[in-house]
Amino acid sequence: MNLTPPRPRTTALALAAALLLAATGCSSKADAGGPDSKGGDGVRTGPGVTATTVRLGALTDLTGPYATLGKSIVQAQKMWADRLNADGGVCGRRVEIVVKDHGYDVQRAVTAYADLAPDVLALPQVIGSPVVAALLDDIQRDHLLTFPQAWAADLLGKESVQVLGTTYDIDMIAAVDHLVRTAGLRAGDTVGHVYFEGDYGANALEGSRWAAGRAGLKVAGQKIKATDTDLSAQVSALRKAGVKAILVSAGPAQTASLVGVAASRGLRVPVVSSAPGFAPQLMKTPAAPALAAMLKVVSAAPAVSSDLPGVRKMVADYRKKYPGSPVDSGVLSGYNAAELLGADLKKACAAGGLTRQDLVKAHRSRSDADTGLGTPQDFSDVSRPASLSTYVLRPDASAVGGLVGVEDAHRAPGVEEYLKSRTH
Repeated sequence: MNLTPPRPRTTALALAAALLLAATGCSSKADAGGPDSKGGDGVRTGPGVTATTVRLGALTDLTGPYATLGKSIVQAQKMWADRLNADGGVCGRRVEIVVKDHGYDVQRAVTAYADLAPDVLALPQVIGSPVVAALLDDIQRDHLLTFPQAWAADLLGKESVQVLGTTYDIDMIAAVDHLVRTAGLRAGDTVGHVYFEGDYGANALEGSRWAAGRAGLKVAGQKIKATDTDLSAQVSALRKAGVKAILVSAGPAQTASLVGVAASRGLRVPVVSSAPGFAPQLMKTPAAPALAAMLKVVSAAPAVSSDLPGVRKMVADYRKKYPGSPVDSGVLSGYNAAELLGADLKKACAAGGLTRQDLVKAHRSRSDADTGLGTPQDFSDVSRPASLSTYVLRPDASAVGGLVGVEDAHRAPGVEEYLKSRTH
């Protein structure tokens, strides 16, 4: 699933920021909600919290290119809220999720944020790297704890913004390690890397080049746009370069084209994709046989078909609540984010406060957050990824979510060395 096409650094982004500034004025609209205060129960409250409710926000895509993903995440998070409310809510308050559809349009997202921000405590879902880019400064200023569906390393270091799981560079280090161990790559071999322009691809390429250099490999890069859906030219270039394997940091359409064309032209080499480069719908396309034979996926999350008890229960609950809806990785991603935020809310409540500052403080105090839906995460260091462990998955049309596990979560050799190199 392609959650994060390249983040544009164009005048359109500047315009979006200008529109937000015009809509909110020199200070955040959230400030208009009044100062933090104490409720009748003695709990500190602020924007998004009343005596009876805690309101959370979702800036999602329900009508654009990621509508299927957005629907999965929204439904999973509403299922979580219903379960939490049935158990008494948070601090005796019902949790509500207010959903705003931006249709993957930055200007619509800017307007939606200006409308939503004054009245919510946190954002457990923001879809799209361009959207996150346009809102980043305002999220920080508003102290609005936000879980973006984006994993570029340049989102690290922001107190109020939490990248869940690994970043794209860490996943590509794991991808190169997997290829070296399983595909017989040797020093001097060339690995292709097809990647989106922008933050997603640039961050992934940073990881692949570092890992390749460590293994004595060469990287033949092929930069593409999100609008490029026929990768015949890229396959020809990679074949000419003599690649022994290919990495993909793009979207599902690009992965399907790359693998399908490569297979048809006899370039049947191992291909490893970042998680946003796969969607279960691909297994119903003509490229499905080639994908099943050639593709692996590196991901911070396990497959939805995982035997982890927490994942199995979530899938069963989701199928019961939303019969007929596909159970894809968006369901797992959305539910996991909501569970993590729920634990933050409870910790903040126990400390006596449900203000935005209280929630961010509670979140950043957690160094071993474990929902049972993947690997534990450490939120205490804003400069580091929350997790350094990556799963390796493979396509399987018969599996829930279209993927099955190949390797359990593990930390690729050299990751700590890489992170130290990025700080110098």
